[in-house]
Amino acid sequence: MFDAPFDDLAILIAIVAFLIAIKATSQATELRRRMNSLEAMLYAQRQVQPPPLMPTPAPEAPATIAAEPPPLAPETELAPPPVTEQVTPPPFEASTDNIAPPVPAAEPGFEERLGTRWVVWIGGLALALGGFFMVRYSIEAGLVGPGVRVFLGGLFALALLGAGEWTRRRESISTIAALPIANIPAILTAAGTAVAFATVYAAYALYDFLVPATAFVLLGLVALGTLAAALLHGPALAGLGVVGAFATPVLVSSGKPDYWALYIYLAIVTAASFGLARIRLWRWLAVTTIVFAVLWIFPGLEVSDLQVAPHAFHVIAGFVLAALLVVCGFIFGPTIEDGQIEPVSSSALGAYLFGAMLIVLSSAHADLALIAFTLLVAATLFVAWRAEAAVGALGAAAATVFIVFAEWAVRANPDMLVLPGGPMPGITPTATDSAVTLHLVMAAIFAAGFGIAGFFAQGRSSSAIIPVVWSAAGVATPIAILVALYARIAHLDRSIPFAILAVLLAAAFAAATETLTRRETRPGVAISTALFATGTLGALALALTFALEKGWLTIALALMSLGTAWIAMPRPIPFLRWLAAIFASIVTARILYDPRIVGDAVGTTPIFNWLLWGYGLPAASFWAASIFLRRRGDDAPLRMVEAAAILFTALLAFMEVRHLATSGDMIAAPSLLEAGLQVCVSLAMAIGLERLRLRSHSIVHNVGAVVLTAIAGFISVFGLLFLENPLLWRIDVGGAVFNLLLLCYALPAVLMLLLAYAVAGARGKVYANTIAGAALVFALSYLTLEIRRFYHGPLLTSGETTGAEQYSYSIGWLAFGVVLLGIGLTVNSERARLASAAVIALTILKAFVIDMSTLTGVYRALSFMCLGIVLVAIGWLYQRILFRRQAPPVQQTGS
Repeated sequence: MFDAPFDDLAILIAIVAFLIAIKATSQATELRRRMNSLEAMLYAQRQVQPPPLMPTPAPEAPATIAAEPPPLAPETELAPPPVTEQVTPPPFEASTDNIAPPVPAAEPGFEERLGTRWVVWIGGLALALGGFFMVRYSIEAGLVGPGVRVFLGGLFALALLGAGEWTRRRESISTIAALPIANIPAILTAAGTAVAFATVYAAYALYDFLVPATAFVLLGLVALGTLAAALLHGPALAGLGVVGAFATPVLVSSGKPDYWALYIYLAIVTAASFGLARIRLWRWLAVTTIVFAVLWIFPGLEVSDLQVAPHAFHVIAGFVLAALLVVCGFIFGPTIEDGQIEPVSSSALGAYLFGAMLIVLSSAHADLALIAFTLLVAATLFVAWRAEAAVGALGAAAATVFIVFAEWAVRANPDMLVLPGGPMPGITPTATDSAVTLHLVMAAIFAAGFGIAGFFAQGRSSSAIIPVVWSAAGVATPIAILVALYARIAHLDRSIPFAILAVLLAAAFAAATETLTRRETRPGVAISTALFATGTLGALALALTFALEKGWLTIALALMSLGTAWIAMPRPIPFLRWLAAIFASIVTARILYDPRIVGDAVGTTPIFNWLLWGYGLPAASFWAASIFLRRRGDDAPLRMVEAAAILFTALLAFMEVRHLATSGDMIAAPSLLEAGLQVCVSLAMAIGLERLRLRSHSIVHNVGAVVLTAIAGFISVFGLLFLENPLLWRIDVGGAVFNLLLLCYALPAVLMLLLAYAVAGARGKVYANTIAGAALVFALSYLTLEIRRFYHGPLLTSGETTGAEQYSYSIGWLAFGVVLLGIGLTVNSERARLASAAVIALTILKAFVIDMSTLTGVYRALSFMCLGIVLVAIGWLYQRILFRRQAPPVQQTGS
């Protein structure tokens, strides 16, 4: 049926079958060995008789009465074995009695393994492959006709089956106990069933000897025969027979693929495999069947003219069979306790949903593929509603639905972007394709199905995880579908119709939240209520995003973080706290993509522009969210939200400063004004965080204050003192008093001084003194630059330095030192007095190094005269005021 390129796949499947048979046989051997040991133990217990009961001594009889001989003691009966409690085995696992473990038997050696196990397995595999390759060779060489080929294949299959049954009966009636690991009957029977599958399939698909109905009946009979034989021969036959049946279409190939024949055949094989797995409770067989059935979808997806109908039949048939025979607690599936999500049950449905999704994507969203996918999703909801073991498949259903709609949105074909009957407001262009209508119908079905089922599933289960899964799928799926449709139809542009849909969705979630809040307490309802409330916030955020410009998405997500934190305040649910932190992380990642929030549309108005909304509202939301979260403790989600609040506050200040300094050109070169404002806002925020951390004791506030202080220090040193220093570069500083010097040097000095006092006593002395020293440097820098501005005008680099200017520097520094000393003496501040001493020492150094060599005439004399007077006065002040000593009292002597 398929061409030669599938030969490698055939060999691979044969190897997999061989490995599965090894595992299955090992399991059967271990179980049989344990049963033999148990039988031996029970037989030994029956052979051991308990000691006879001692007769009770009779009281002494009177002398006149003759003593009767004691009656014969009846034979002591064997005490019945203790009754053990019956324990229900888990689904798809063989049950064992609750008894003591048997004595371990000796492990077989290499020679025993080789002669009794490996040779038999390889021989059985060789028999099956020999039959397949003989049929293939006869076809390629034209040795015999089609009828003879089919007859010989059937004869060979019957011979193998007869040999398997003969050897099984021979072992059962023989007085010599056969080795349980030989499995010769099982191997022969497995090879026979595989050849029988191939023979019937070839008669139908290759030579048209059989009509579909006859082929269906014969293949069904072979599958039933395999099922019955596996019940007798164990898992070795099941593994080789089932995998061999799945490999048959590859080994017996034809030039033109017939997918209908292939998938009808695979449906019968799947039914037999699932039936056997259900009867024997073999989990591995069910999983193996699902894997091979899904793998058979891929060869047909590679062709250009994809046949949707047979592929849809394959996934639908497999889904139905899995639901009937594999899903625990549904129809014929194994039993399971209520409230448990069984992995095989959920994975089985999810695997066929995955296959249906692949068909939709490969067929470019063909109508038939979409209809089949919709039916399977609806069937998943129904099965999960009836059987809680399959609730895990809801996640796969929601994921595949989103992938289908997201892929459809990415395609973005212009002729499919509209509704039939004319465009709606905010939607372009005109309608030309019916696929849009089908997608919209599917979207409505999925959104309503997941949402309604997620709401009505609350309170039905005694387990907490079941309603949570339902509510998560019921909230996430409608939102995801709405986003995908918005991206596909509205191109992520402003759309009032989608905003209305988002508001309606938010109203539905809000009604569900209100209803669940009033219900009695049931397992999982609290978390589900929180999820529906979060969905309400998410839908409202989407409504803002759809109705407004793109930048509002950042604001909407930030508001979702705030709303989630507010919901989590009265409900101690850790998931909600993490959800608030996740929203904050998403918003943070969003600004990394475009720090301007809205691209070039920031605006030119200072302060009141898009940056204020794009950074200010998220910052306010995160600060409020941190307040709500802190009321229930300090944990990782709170710290993440606090970090986002500090980050957005700092970015708001920095971005607004840059916008103001560059007149809206966010990519312009930095300037002195920008550097000065950046230092000021950094210091101001650091002061605020230093005050805040003393009350909150938050490590985030602590680290944030240090980081902002470091940023301010970095910009101060490399920006204000070097790269943007008007004394080094040609920079216009502005007016005489109210100029850039006042903003970029005097104001930072004041803020540094305030920060030094804010950290005094709360941090190390070196940290505080360093900040205070920086304040002194900037204050002295401002004084120096302002004096130069007086002599040189706005451009400080122009003109020569005169003697009057040098003398003014000395006088100004000296006066500044005296003022600092006066402040230190008035408020009794040692730090101010030390700063005064540093300034005066610098003035003395300047007088002896610069003034003595550069000043001449009266300026030199006045410089040293003033310096001397000031130094003498300082000495007098220190002696008379600061360190005044009282005279010792006069001792009076008596007369």
